[in-house]
Amino acid sequence: MRPGQPVRCEITKWGDRPHWSYEGVWLGADEHGEWLGFPVGTLFARPGHRFVTAHDQVGLVPAAVDGTRPWWLATLHGEGAGTLPPLAGEPVALYVDMTTPARWDGTTLRAVDLDLDVVGDVHGRVVVDDEDEFAEHQVLLGYPAEVVAAARASCAQVLAAASAGDPPYDGTHRRWLAELARISASNEP
Repeated sequence: MRPGQPVRCEITKWGDRPHWSYEGVWLGADEHGEWLGFPVGTLFARPGHRFVTAHDQVGLVPAAVDGTRPWWLATLHGEGAGTLPPLAGEPVALYVDMTTPARWDGTTLRAVDLDLDVVGDVHGRVVVDDEDEFAEHQVLLGYPAEVVAAARASCAQVLAAASAGDPPYDGTHRRWLAELARISASNEP
């Protein structure tokens, strides 16, 4: 892919149930993985809920480790942060969804959301969210034991890295926010 190329993200729930779908642009890749851009005005939609971004965001599709992609997708917010509900009253700066390993189908990114999220606010506080939903869906949707184990392990790894401010949660995303701003400016009439 080339910088600025349109991409689509199709995230489902277990059992191929619809979840989030949204458009973005491919920004580039680095040692952390592939970076996607979601400029101001991007529509995020799922059954029963829609919102439009009020600020730029970048997404990270993590690079494969030993030939396998990690079980997460990250969204890092630009200045002004937080189109999502605030974390204890503070705007959200980081939102990492535990998912099945993401895969590309042409220019469409696909993954299955596994409920658990690592969420960080603009002051660096990081927590795990939706543990109750994860527990409920293990029974209701029949998550296999290996999927449960992979989601939990991934969540623990992301929580530790984000809490410590380890890459890519160390401000690395700012480079990609700048690239998104450059691409967006070049597309203006």
